[in-house]
Amino acid sequence: MTPLPLSKSDFETLSHFRYQLRRFLRFSEEATHRHGITHLQYQLLLHTRGFPDREWATVSELAERLQAHHHGVVSLISRCEKLGLVQRQVGRNDRRAVEVHLTPKGSDVLNALAGQHRDELLKLQGIFRVPGADELDAGAATGKR
Repeated sequence: MTPLPLSKSDFETLSHFRYQLRRFLRFSEEATHRHGITHLQYQLLLHTRGFPDREWATVSELAERLQAHHHGVVSLISRCEKLGLVQRQVGRNDRRAVEVHLTPKGSDVLNALAGQHRDELLKLQGIFRVPGADELDAGAATGKR
């Protein structure tokens, strides 16, 4: 099946979305830098605390959430561990698995940064959206542009 050609409006919609996404990511990079960590370290803390139904995550689960290779996440965890932000523990159910837990310092850093990120996201409410997404979806569904 040949993809439908994109209209000028489609390009504008995609551009606007990427611009707003980049603005938010830039905010995140600057906020995390002010707290002495990288944006990837913040994401590791966030995904650890934000993992559904528990306060920790395994290395494999964090690799999936970060969309990163397992060995890269292990290195990231090591750097966070050296900063006193996380600690590793042997898996409760599977001793081969490694659980990553936040330390009190990691929780403090995460709480400060997550609050700032939530506030910034709320400022973007109504702006950080995909304008014309309904039209894009309708056009793709009907095969019309």
